[in-house]
Amino acid sequence: MTNRERYTRTAIGLHWIIAALIVANAALGLSAELWPDEWVRPVVNLHKSIGVTVLGLVLLRVLWRVGHTPPPLPTDYPRWERLSAHAVHAALYLIMIALPLSGWMHDSAWKDWESHPMRLYDAVPWPRIGVIANLPADVKERLHDQFGALHRWLGYGLYAALAAHVIGALKHQFLDREPELQRMWPARRTGN
Repeated sequence: MTNRERYTRTAIGLHWIIAALIVANAALGLSAELWPDEWVRPVVNLHKSIGVTVLGLVLLRVLWRVGHTPPPLPTDYPRWERLSAHAVHAALYLIMIALPLSGWMHDSAWKDWESHPMRLYDAVPWPRIGVIANLPADVKERLHDQFGALHRWLGYGLYAALAAHVIGALKHQFLDREPELQRMWPARRTGN
């Protein structure tokens, strides 16, 4: 496989780091209430920290992609598959940005935000969204519920888009016998 057919090392690295963080964060988010009481708050705080990290890395990935055109999909893929791949990628990017933003909005509308300052990885102070955090308590309570529901539904959307992404890649790799995984698999290559 030529470099022209593969993503850049930077794109590959960001892809796999973001993927690993998303899987870890989904596991934390879905299991938070299963932990012993003394662990719930640290698990939720780690979930928030990873979410902010994913947001930053996805924005970096978008900036990288603007300056580095990804390799084209093989022209022998049917048109509907190329359009589906582009639609799934667009959905993934939108959700990977909207999901942590909705979590940040949900956290900013939390009634106890002042007594529980947010610190990334328990080290770096992270602000709440002031326009939300400073709303009247009754408005914040309603928004907290709404942002929480939005965050949950975006999570479901992420699971669906990730499933479509993985199934599509595996279909091309194993059923169509195309070297699809090699385009994004970490391996030696020249250039950046």
